[in-house]
Amino acid sequence: MKTQGEIEAAISDGINRFEQEHMGRGPEVIHSYLIGDFLVIRLQDVLTAAEKQLAQSLPVQKGRDLLKQVRTQLIETARPVLEAMVQEITGIKILSLHHDISTVSGEEIIIFTLAEAPDFRLSKRK
Repeated sequence: MKTQGEIEAAISDGINRFEQEHMGRGPEVIHSYLIGDFLVIRLQDVLTAAEKQLAQSLPVQKGRDLLKQVRTQLIETARPVLEAMVQEITGIKILSLHHDISTVSGEEIIIFTLAEAPDFRLSKRK
């Protein structure tokens, strides 16, 4: 049985691989947080150079909206892959996936709702 930290690290590694393979580049920083039956993944500096240009294009609102739509569609298309990866690591069925990205900060958030909180062993204190 894995520790909570091992589960979170495995999720971060899997999401990082996904971002590199499907989005073309990985985030600069990624953290996963298992909170009961929620899995929150925070990715920082995920925008490509082209996406940054699009987000700043005129009119700004249109560029931002288009970028959010494209990123959301990519996540929805890859949803079965993401859910399978999370379910394999946690051993728990996925109920829902939520996603948003900030075109200003380049931060992306992915939240999974799990059917229940996964079991994990407590890490040994040093």
